[in-house]
Amino acid sequence: MPQIETDGLEVLETREWVDSLDYVLSKGGGPNRAGRLLQQLALHARREAGINLPFSATTPYQNTIAVRQQPPFPGSQEMERRIKSLVRWNALAMVVRANKIQEGIGGHISTFASAATLYEVAFNHFFRAQTENGDRDVVYFQGHAAPGIYSRAYLEGRLAKEKLQNFRRELKSGGGLSSYPHPWLMPDFWEFPTVSMGLGPIQAIYHARFIKYLENRGLKQTTGGKVWAFLGDGEMDEPESLGSITLASRERLDNLIFVVNCNLQRLDGPVRGNGKIIQELEAIFRGAGWNVIKVIWGTDWDNLIQNDRDGILVKRLGEVSDGQYQKYFVESGSYFRQNLFGSDPRLLKMVEHLSDDQLARMRLGGHDPIKVHAAYKAAMEHTGAPTIILAKTIKGYGLGEAGEGKNITHQQKKLNEDELQMFRSRFGIPIPDDELHEAPFYRPSDDSAEIKYMQAQRQQLGGYMPQRKVRATPLKSVPESYFEEFHKGTEGREVSTTMVFVRLLAKLLRDPELGKLIVPIIPDEARTFGMEALFRQVGIYSNVGQLYEPVDMDTLLYYKEAKDGQILEEGITEAGSMCSFIAAGTAYANHGINTIPFFIYYSMFGFQRIGDLIWAAADMRCRGFLIGGTAGRTTLAGEGLQHQDGHSHVLALPVPNLLAYDPAFAYEIGIIIQDGIKRMYIDQESIFYYLTVTNEPLPMPEIPKDGNVREGVLKGLYRFKASGKKDAKLRAQLLGSGTIMYEALKAQQILEEKYGVATDVWSVTSYKELYRNANDCERWNMLHPAEPAKVPYVTQTLKDAQGPFIAVSDYMKVLPESLAKWVPGQLVSLGTDGFGRSESRVALRDFFEVDAKHIVLATLGALAREKKIATDVVQRAIKELGINPEKANPAIS
Repeated sequence: MPQIETDGLEVLETREWVDSLDYVLSKGGGPNRAGRLLQQLALHARREAGINLPFSATTPYQNTIAVRQQPPFPGSQEMERRIKSLVRWNALAMVVRANKIQEGIGGHISTFASAATLYEVAFNHFFRAQTENGDRDVVYFQGHAAPGIYSRAYLEGRLAKEKLQNFRRELKSGGGLSSYPHPWLMPDFWEFPTVSMGLGPIQAIYHARFIKYLENRGLKQTTGGKVWAFLGDGEMDEPESLGSITLASRERLDNLIFVVNCNLQRLDGPVRGNGKIIQELEAIFRGAGWNVIKVIWGTDWDNLIQNDRDGILVKRLGEVSDGQYQKYFVESGSYFRQNLFGSDPRLLKMVEHLSDDQLARMRLGGHDPIKVHAAYKAAMEHTGAPTIILAKTIKGYGLGEAGEGKNITHQQKKLNEDELQMFRSRFGIPIPDDELHEAPFYRPSDDSAEIKYMQAQRQQLGGYMPQRKVRATPLKSVPESYFEEFHKGTEGREVSTTMVFVRLLAKLLRDPELGKLIVPIIPDEARTFGMEALFRQVGIYSNVGQLYEPVDMDTLLYYKEAKDGQILEEGITEAGSMCSFIAAGTAYANHGINTIPFFIYYSMFGFQRIGDLIWAAADMRCRGFLIGGTAGRTTLAGEGLQHQDGHSHVLALPVPNLLAYDPAFAYEIGIIIQDGIKRMYIDQESIFYYLTVTNEPLPMPEIPKDGNVREGVLKGLYRFKASGKKDAKLRAQLLGSGTIMYEALKAQQILEEKYGVATDVWSVTSYKELYRNANDCERWNMLHPAEPAKVPYVTQTLKDAQGPFIAVSDYMKVLPESLAKWVPGQLVSLGTDGFGRSESRVALRDFFEVDAKHIVLATLGALAREKKIATDVVQRAIKELGINPEKANPAIS
């Protein structure tokens, strides 16, 4: 048969199949029936003829929602366009004015310019500040879009013009607006800091899961609130953006909606110049089990795509790279016609009725409120899986020659008068030419149609957003009886501080009021920390319960999953666990529930690995307890370099509202946690805690009778054991902390019995608290020179202590050295600078020179420098103690 006849027959057959499918779609059962039919055909072809259809994780490069599936737009498109134009103008003016006032102060125009429609449709029709059942939606706003969010709040009457004038100038009189979303700086406005990219997506996932956790445990009613996360396509390259997406589908988080603003650009250029980011993300998220909705083409494209019966247009649209699309966006309509449609005469025929100007103005889906509304509505109604909306936009949309779609767009902060005039005219802002040079803000009167419409839409949706409120009421005091056990000590029995913590946690979990609010969070190390008894006590949370019989079912402490389980067993993900900590630690504001998270993890994998999330938690005014387990450089025998932590307390220093403690004894842990619950959940302070605990079994002493112990534990320092040698001529002070406290106590005995040095041992529970207090005093004294000087707590406490001060810990020497200027005497610091080793505790402490014999040597050396003993005493001690003076420096070996 001639080739031309074969081709014609193939076209005819194809047309018959397409017509049959159209019939099924319109009259034979609709999309569901058509989908089942296609599946059956594919199965039949595979079974009968061995035909395996080529795998594709993506769908054609067109909108997921067909025109006939679009719901009617519920509002006034013209009114919402006018409001959106006002929001755009004021966002632009805010950044331009800031740079006129102070060169280079910053601010971003282009992100919000591309996302304005995505936000406006949501604000007018979807973001619920309060649902009918009293719940709410939770929104993670894209950080770089902050000017647009401020602009809308100004139009709503929530932010004064002066605040906008002080954008990025918070220290000005009357206050200003922070660069990005920062709850610490704007505690009544922002809820989530999101500009550290990648943190928004992962936090949104775990927040949505935490809401389900609250609902399944009966702490919160199921009300249909959604978690929205607005993200950038370039941001999706961050590992945190994609690292937990399978958790969202596995947990069936249909309360979660990602909206990715696919403007195809990151800071320096295309996100995927040679590829297609929308298709790439679709493949990733479809493969992970998400519901994917693509919003690529606006209404202007509908007729073209509907008339594309043979699919040649959609095929062509799918061939063009993102880098080339960027070129189309900045060129003329004639260039667009020639380069996109000119590849095939049939494509040129399809657009011959459109002028070049019409082609140039054809909107993308992310700028079309009809398409965006349809996507949001479908996402709201989808059940059983999370949804991601991939919306195609143009970065800097509306900026024209000033930066629309160009590689420089992200850094665009200035516009000249011609560019401002063009923007003003394009969006119809009623500002006269002679005022444009000032880039003035513009807000219609309260009784204008625009303002009335905005207010009415938000009233229907329950109020304004974003808005941060502390919704929870203070808790009652925790009974003292829970902590009395730990004041008594263990009467010689050895127990690790980790087990002390677990014992205290188990007791708190049994409290009928407080217990249900506790959220234990563990990254797959419960058995390491001796917490398996909690499996039976409170269960491990699972959204489906336990659908299998665990292999250890016959044991007392079997792995028990339950729908109302309390433990969040996160698996091997410190980042995910920290996101659960943040969700629980901010629930007092987000959900009106005082959940108390206790996140226990290998301390090495905390600040070092997830410090960015810890900083975000601080910004969010998060509350709760971070527990660094197996802490210290020398306590984790056998594990070695990557597991041994000797610097987490140093890394904790920069976090302003974090209290960091390295307790040595059971009663110290009890005092700190009791005070922490009081300060965070009764007094409602915006602080959180870091405690380090170890797995080394040691005898826990009874709390000293001195009435100042509690104060000392909390402020960071107290005398634990005074010397019994009252008349000794030689005196020294040992400052111990954590597990190395016991080496200090051994050194005290050696110094007194062998070298005649009367030695007091002090417990330093928190170098950070001492450092903070001392700096507070220094600052006050500097600012009040005529007033009596304040004395730092460390100086006041040690004022009567005689002799040198030898500070020893399982952390870097810089930690105690930070207090040197306030210690009333010579300070010698011993610590664990350097890489760890896979050795025993004894060998490690000898290697790092923090064991009892090195403490003795450091004390004698300090006394020699003070001319209180001869150097030959020190030399003799080196031999007697078995110390090798030529050994390599552990800090660099």
